[in-house]
Amino acid sequence: MKSQVNAQDYSLPAGGADPERFDWQEVWYPVFYLEDLDKTQLHKFTLLERDLVIWWDRQSNAWKAFADRCPHRLVPLSEGRIAEDGLLECPYHGWAFKGDGSCDRIPQQPIDGNAHRSKRACVSTLPTAERQGMLFIYAGKPENANSVKIPIIEPLETDTDKWTVFGTFRDLPYDAITLLENVLDASHLPFTHHKSVGNRANAAPMDLEILEAHKNGFTGTWAEGPRRGKLGRQNTTFIAPALMWHDLTSKQFGRTMTVVYATPTRKGECRMFARFPFQFNSAIPRFFISITPRWYSHLGQNSILEDDQIFLHYQERYLEEANTNYAKAFYLATAADNYVSELRKWVDRYQANPFAGQKLTAPLPKNALLDRYHSHTINCASCRQALHNIRQIKKISIAIAAIAWTINPLIVLGLLSSNGLGLIPLILLCILPAAIASITWLVCHNLERKFIYGQEVPPRNL
Repeated sequence: MKSQVNAQDYSLPAGGADPERFDWQEVWYPVFYLEDLDKTQLHKFTLLERDLVIWWDRQSNAWKAFADRCPHRLVPLSEGRIAEDGLLECPYHGWAFKGDGSCDRIPQQPIDGNAHRSKRACVSTLPTAERQGMLFIYAGKPENANSVKIPIIEPLETDTDKWTVFGTFRDLPYDAITLLENVLDASHLPFTHHKSVGNRANAAPMDLEILEAHKNGFTGTWAEGPRRGKLGRQNTTFIAPALMWHDLTSKQFGRTMTVVYATPTRKGECRMFARFPFQFNSAIPRFFISITPRWYSHLGQNSILEDDQIFLHYQERYLEEANTNYAKAFYLATAADNYVSELRKWVDRYQANPFAGQKLTAPLPKNALLDRYHSHTINCASCRQALHNIRQIKKISIAIAAIAWTINPLIVLGLLSSNGLGLIPLILLCILPAAIASITWLVCHNLERKFIYGQEVPPRNL
C-alpha cells in the first residue's frame, strides 16, 4: 500500500460503515501546513496518541508518515536523519528505510544477509495526501484511505482565484471536542474576545437553527447574523469529526469564512488549524493581507486564542469532575446554545468520544498554558525564522551600542581639541548610533517575547 494517496472513490464514509458509531480512526486529518515542512528535516507529530515521523521521500517525491519507532530496538526514528541516499536512517544502529516502510539495509548484517527483507524489519506507514496547502494523514486502516473523502474546505474549490486565505495553527491544551464546541459557539465572541475581535456592546439574543443533522455532521443557520444583524445571515457547517466553518456574506465586507480543523493528538490536547478565506468587495483588504508578514498575523492570532485558552483548559476538567452527561452538567438555556448542544448530541448518539474512558491530567500552570514557543513557533517556518532574525538583530544592536558607548568619549574629546566644535552637537552626533542601537535592541527584545510567551491579562480585562 503506497503511503501517498492520489485518487479517491469516496465509497466509504468518514468514521466507518457502522451507522451507530463514529470511529475517529477512519478519518483524514491535517497535521501540517505544507509551507511549514522542511524537506531536509524530520518532523514529529502525534495523531490519536500515535507518535509519527513525517519526512520527504525524494525517490517518490512525496511526504511520508511512519510510526515513530524503529522495528529493531523501538527507538524514535524522528531522532534520526535523512541519509545521503534519501532514505530515513535510524539514529541507533543506522537501519535505513524506504518510503514504503521496507528496510533497505542493516549495517550490522553480513553482505549476503537477508534480515532486512523480513516483514519484521519494516516500519508501519500511514497514507498521506496534500490538499489546499495542507498535509493530511489517514489514521485508520490504510486500505480504506482511497475510499474516504478528505475533509477540505469545499467553497474554496469554486472561483479559486477570488479567494484570499490566511491562517494559523497551534497545539492547544484541551480536547478537539472542546475546541469545536468553542468555535461553534458564536455567542461567546462579544465577551471573551472583547477588545480583540469582539465587543460586549454587540451581545444580543441569538436564534441558532439546526437545518440538518446526521452521523457525518450537521448544518445550521443564524438568520439575524453577527453585530445585531448588521452583517447578514451566517451559515455554519460541521463536518465530523474535526472540521467546522462559519460562512457569512455581507454588503460591507463581501464573503468571509472562519474555518477550524481540530486534529486530536492526545486526551486533553489537539492541534488547531484556523483558516480565514475572504472574497472582498474591495481590492484594498486583499492588498494589505498580501503584504502582511505571516509571522505578524500569527502573533495576533495567538493573542486571540489566549483569550479563552486558560478557562477552556479548566472547563473540560470541571465537566469530567461532574461525572455526568453534558445535559446535566451544562445549563444550556437559550437558542444560542443549539450548536453546542447538537455537537454533544452527536458525540453521544454515535459513541464519538475519541478517548472514551481516559482521564485528563492535572491542570497545567498558567505559564505552561501561555507557552507560544513549543505550541507554535518551533513548528512554524515563518515565526521560527522571524525569531531567529530578531535574535540576530539583538546581537548586532548590543554590539553596536557597546562599541559606540566605549569610543564615544574618545571621539568627543578628539573633535573638541581638533576643531573646536560645540560640545552639545558633538555629543548628539556621537551618541545617536548608540541610542538607535539601544532602542532597536529594546524593541526586538519585546517582540522576541511575543514568540515565546503569551499575554497574561487578556484585553477584555485590561
